[in-house]
Amino acid sequence: MTLLITIFAAIISTVVWYASDKRDTYKLGTLSLMFWGASLMWFMDFVFEYAELKAEYFSQSFADILNDSLLGVAVVALGLAVWLVVLLIKDPKGVFKKKFTK
Repeated sequence: MTLLITIFAAIISTVVWYASDKRDTYKLGTLSLMFWGASLMWFMDFVFEYAELKAEYFSQSFADILNDSLLGVAVVALGLAVWLVVLLIKDPKGVFKKKFTK
């Protein structure tokens, strides 16, 4: 479930990046790359866990699915928080620079 949630976040952020004229201003490429990196990480986790468990991997309990879902949401939220920090540090519109140089 974590893999699916991060892949959906990666696809959505990539579509927004591609469709936006201000992709460089808002560092949408950084957001997209973070989610694709997380998706790759969770895909490798899936591959190794499937190699270990085989068919048992697909018979998870509801609690395991819920935990994976919450982890996926937490990963997406953390990715958005990191992107927001990057955006605030880069300050593309100079908002903080104007406020602190008065």
